[in-house]
Amino acid sequence: MARNRASAKAAGARAERNLADYLAAALGDDRIDRRVKRGIKDRGDVSGVRAHGQRVVVEVKDCSTAKLPQWTAEAHHEAGNDDALVGVVIAKRRGTTDPGKWWVHLTVDDLLALLTGHRHGHRQDFADDGQAATGEPK
Repeated sequence: MARNRASAKAAGARAERNLADYLAAALGDDRIDRRVKRGIKDRGDVSGVRAHGQRVVVEVKDCSTAKLPQWTAEAHHEAGNDDALVGVVIAKRRGTTDPGKWWVHLTVDDLLALLTGHRHGHRQDFADDGQAATGEPK
């Protein structure tokens, strides 16, 4: 059965809630929660995640088709909105509801930022990265 807009939104909301609850329990941090949407000023789907004391934007996806360049550009744009260290994408894995088994997508510069606590590479702004990732201006 194909998804309509309402069922896709409901699936996304469930995935966000499941991931936020999983991260909060695994990290022992009750500040981690599903974030309220803010339109063009969106700051990711899960709040309260930190690395090296800095915010990490988490963009959650529950889609059958991966669109990594667009998803990564979205996570980077939202990280810019949140003045975060990094923006990552977590995609629900088909066949499991266990968030610990889902996929994490990020660039090598994002990985280095998570490991070291500071951005690497040529970072003028997260918005520039989104333009490069999609080939279209933001």
